[in-house]
Amino acid sequence: MNRLLEVIARLLPCRDVDAHCDIPCGIYDPHTAQLAALTVIRMDQLIAALPAPGPQMAPEDGQTYVHKLGRYTEAKDQHAEACKRELRVLWADYFTPDHLQKHPQLHGLFWEAMKLASKARQEVNLQAAQDLLGKVQSIAEIFWNTKGFDTRRQPSGHAVGGDLVYPQPK
Repeated sequence: MNRLLEVIARLLPCRDVDAHCDIPCGIYDPHTAQLAALTVIRMDQLIAALPAPGPQMAPEDGQTYVHKLGRYTEAKDQHAEACKRELRVLWADYFTPDHLQKHPQLHGLFWEAMKLASKARQEVNLQAAQDLLGKVQSIAEIFWNTKGFDTRRQPSGHAVGGDLVYPQPK
């Protein structure tokens, strides 16, 4: 049996691939990037709301602080990276030179969003997180425009300045 598998492997070599969908599948949506950016905002808000530890703090309260800070920071970092991943897929797999010609600001929006997502990972910076969401919202509006939809921003109710962009039929 092993000999047969070796022969098949030599005759039909395969390689590992990793992609969202290089077929392309045609299923793209900036909503996931928006939710990830919104989560970064919320984690920054939760971190800022933690009571500052001090010498009078009970040991169990100090442990709770460290635990919550670690969890919020990990979630913030994971969602900032998820936002970058979703943006990379849109930029590399969805948008075309024709889109860029019609929306010349697109390249700058992606570059700025990627830099802001990195900054959001490196720091607890609510302004950077809100700016990230703003760039992602602008990208979402252009995305839906390329598909022939108007958009509207609707408050998410989860974070200050946390509007999400939704398509509206023309």
